[in-house]
This record gives sequence, structure tokens and C-alpha cells, in this order.
Amino acid sequence: MDSTIEVQGRQLKLSNLEKVLYPAAGFTKKDVIDYYVRIAPAILPHLRGRALTRKRYPDGVDGEPFFEKNAPMHRPDWVRTAPIWSEGNRRNVNYILCDDVATLVWLANLAALELHPSLAFAKDITRPSELVFDLDPGPPANIVQCCQVAFWLREIFEHFGLKSFPKTSGSKGMQVYVPLNTPTSFDETKAFAHALARLLEHEHPEQVVSDMKKQLRTGKVFVDWSQNDEHKTTVAVYSLRAREYPTVSTPISWDEAERAWKKKDANLLVFKSDETISRFEKMGDLFAPVVKLKQQLPNLKNAVPEEELADSEQADVAKPQRTLRTVPKRASKTKPGKRRA
Repeated sequence: MDSTIEVQGRQLKLSNLEKVLYPAAGFTKKDVIDYYVRIAPAILPHLRGRALTRKRYPDGVDGEPFFEKNAPMHRPDWVRTAPIWSEGNRRNVNYILCDDVATLVWLANLAALELHPSLAFAKDITRPSELVFDLDPGPPANIVQCCQVAFWLREIFEHFGLKSFPKTSGSKGMQVYVPLNTPTSFDETKAFAHALARLLEHEHPEQVVSDMKKQLRTGKVFVDWSQNDEHKTTVAVYSLRAREYPTVSTPISWDEAERAWKKKDANLLVFKSDETISRFEKMGDLFAPVVKLKQQLPNLKNAVPEEELADSEQADVAKPQRTLRTVPKRASKTKPGKRRA
């Protein structure tokens, strides 16, 4: 079934609205479009102005997906794009900028279920506005163990006077964001994230791994620091995920994370599309501060001797035994809910 609708003065032709994209849930393309329309006030501030990579599922979540970076030739002329140079392709890639509801609906109609924005704005792709830690559990670990690692990260951030914000990945794990919105570079954010990942691995070797080799992850949480890169993206807050059911990468409060950790119940942090909409209508956007909150990234050179930072490849930016000096030793022992003032 096809139809033509008007969104913000734009004419959009929608196709195959009854096509089931999530077979286990009977969730159709029409349902996908409806979700993104209803969640638009929440998700658009986190997409606006950012180069957007889409993961499309034309045959549904059980079919073969593909990532799409370049804007398709058949796009409407009102869909904004940003040319960004690709070293790998030796040419500009025209990324879509999802700045309005009409573009969001157009993408949903293309079965772009998952939306993955850059950590930087397209106008200055070398300058990230946020820092992210992607916590990926290796079975039998799950999001409950991710919560514990997130608490350790939170305490380190608090030591530096930084606020952090957690969200579920909508899949197995979770992410922790630190808004910056101040001048920095990916070299700086990536180095800082790598140093903290190695610190946690050093402090908690039975629970944390900072090396991305999958054979090392069994029963541990991989702290993926490498997402802080000009060429990588992380799934957007409020984006659908291509799981069996239409789960969503949903912002959560630290209290909710602590509750799930104490109860050891991963299901407390699984939210489907209707639940995420209800949460937004009731709680507002828990991730709103990530867009505007200005925070300075700590300078690791003030915490680590200059000579150890001279060659970041050799010194790994900040060796754990040195970095430990910047964080209170008792921080790793503090339990959730027992934060110090």
C-alpha cells in the first residue's frame, strides 16, 4: 500500500506501509514511521547538523542489511547533505543531515531502522562535541555488568568535575556519554577515553577489557574507547535497533541503572518503541543536557609526566599505573548509591 502525505510542507510518497519489518512483533514499516514521527521532538536535537550513517533493512530485521553513508541519488531536493572528504574513497561523501521531521520520515520509509550520527557536527567534522564509552558485554555478562562498569566511569568523571549520561544501546550493552561542547579534537578525546579504559582494565581485570579482541571478552565488559574517532559513529539515542523486537537505544537515569544492578535484572533496561515514547512523554528527554552542557576535557598532561606522553603510540597516552594517581584509590570500591559529595 502506497500513500502520499505532507510533512512540514513537504510531499512524501510512502511505500509498502504494511510490510512487516519485525516479524516476531508484527511491527510494520508504518509502525516504524509512526515511531519516528512521535519521537521526533526527542531525537532530532541529537541528529541535527551531524553527518548521518544509516543502517537499512529493506527486507526487515531478518533480512540482509547494509550501511549507507552517501546520500542516494533519488533523494528529494529538500533533503540537506554535507560533503565530507573520505580518505579511503579519495572523494567527498555526501552525508545526509537529518534536521527535520520530513527527513526523518523519508529515512524511515527507506527502512533506515538504525541511525548512527557522528560525534561531531558536519560543519567541523574534526571537533567532537561529546565523549562516548560503548560498553559491550561478552556473554555470559550482560547489561547488568555494564552498569557496574558505568558506575566506575561515572565516579572518575565526577572526580574531574564532569557530568555523564547513560543510555541503553537497545541491543546487548549500554553507552555512557560525556557532553563537552567546547573546543577539543578526536586525538584528545580518543586518548582520554583510551586512558580511562586501560585504567578500568588495570583496576578490574576480571570484569573489564580494553582490547577489542573478541576472545578476550568472555564474561567481561569491553570498554570501547575507539568510538571516539572522526571515522566512526555510535547509534543515536532514541534510534530503533534491528533486534527481534523493536527495541530502542533509550536514555536512562543513574537511579534506574543502580536499580537494575542491585536486582541483577537486565530486563529492567530493555525498552521497546512504545515504552520509550511513554517515557519521553512522562520524563522528557533525559539526554537533553548532552546537546548543550559545556564541559572541559581534562588535560592528561597535567596528570601524567610530559615524557610519557611524548609518543602516545609507545606510551599508550597514559599508562594505568600513572593514571591511577589522578583518581582516588577508594573510587573503585565505592558501591552504587554511595557516591561521595
